[in-house]
Amino acid sequence: MEEQANILSAQQLCIGYKTGHGHVKQVHGDLSFSLRKGELTCLLGANGSGKSTLLRTLSASQPSLSGKILLNGNELSAMSEREISRQIGVVLTDKTQTGGLTVYELVALGRQPHTGFFGKLDRQDRQVVDEAIEAVGISHKAHSYMAQLSDGEKQKAMIAKVLAQECPLVILDEPTAFLDVVSRIEIMTLLHHIATTQNKAILLSTHDIEQALVLADCLWLLRKGHGMRSGITEDLILNGELDTLFDRKEICFDRAHGSYYPSVQWEKEIVVDATDETLLHWTVNALNRNNYGCRISPCEADASLPRLIVEGNDSLSLHTAMDEVRFTSFAALIAYLKTPVQKG
Repeated sequence: MEEQANILSAQQLCIGYKTGHGHVKQVHGDLSFSLRKGELTCLLGANGSGKSTLLRTLSASQPSLSGKILLNGNELSAMSEREISRQIGVVLTDKTQTGGLTVYELVALGRQPHTGFFGKLDRQDRQVVDEAIEAVGISHKAHSYMAQLSDGEKQKAMIAKVLAQECPLVILDEPTAFLDVVSRIEIMTLLHHIATTQNKAILLSTHDIEQALVLADCLWLLRKGHGMRSGITEDLILNGELDTLFDRKEICFDRAHGSYYPSVQWEKEIVVDATDETLLHWTVNALNRNNYGCRISPCEADASLPRLIVEGNDSLSLHTAMDEVRFTSFAALIAYLKTPVQKG
């Protein structure tokens, strides 16, 4: 059953590119992995880690240096361009010049692998186009020009185009790169929905780690010089794989909250006692930002350390050996901690 779900697999794959004068630059070697239908897979890694090179290789936009890529059991290198276009849909980061096309005209181009470049759309083709536009939620924009759309709507139109190809594998290079936070969430949620409801394998590269950790069924972690780790999101997080994804000592990964934060040497420490997890999280956030390390109560702490009791964002009290000071906001607390007396 598991083998049937794999639409693409790579065996001892070596990727890279030619640099001129017959020289070849290897980016990664000996990669082995698979993509499964019905799953959203997110490719994460620092700039320069080889994400785009890998996606171009898997989409047959550039050849591999060695190894084997199998697409539905067939070697990718032996397939024709037409055969590949019926199996793989690609959405690139580059802002393609499509402003002169309506949404419907753009999405209709997705039928080319089935009709040919000058082929006319028949009734079934038009139905596929209509359903693709409806699936991404922009039916009301079908006859609008691409130049009139927001960035988020343009990305939805590009996704509709690959849906119109009716291909089982979709590859996207940073589909949320130019989008605001609302549009990023919409696009990532849409792609996960398409993968699970239409049984497609969707692979995308992204720097939107927060959404990837929430929505990805599988993660591919690519590190320059270290190859790739792949697996279920939760396993990779709890096994510590994301701790070293960026190879930067000044960056740390918070496994509890699934986010990266700067690693700093705290100037002072405070014991924090908060009534719930939400208050605790944002109290630590405020104190860390102002160079205060936090020890979470209950804990064994030096009695000389100040203790901050947080019962609400409007009810905070700072207890020291000398006195107790109450605050009705985090702004008031931070202002107090920044006073020269506190620094002394």
